[in-house]
Amino acid sequence: MTHNNQESKYYRAKERVENIRKFYTSFLSYILFIAFLGGLNYWLDEWRYPWFLWAAFGWGIGLIFQAVKAFGFIPILGKDWEERKINELMREDEEQTKWK
Repeated sequence: MTHNNQESKYYRAKERVENIRKFYTSFLSYILFIAFLGGLNYWLDEWRYPWFLWAAFGWGIGLIFQAVKAFGFIPILGKDWEERKINELMREDEEQTKWK
């Protein structure tokens, strides 16, 4: 069972590392592309109407969700939440059984 548990932890960690790598790649693309759009916006109309901010805002929202998934800012939404909750309930049940 220990081997299976270690293997499970390895695959969860590997998946998290892949999500973090994807986030950093997306973040770099975001910075470069928004900077390009900002420069294009300035070149076309000297930011009289900063339309590049619409793209920055929309893509930025998606990037925030990707960061939450990659770094697990909201633990209740994480994939391992169910496993943690099961372990917590099992411990509570074990404690209650001890005292009966």
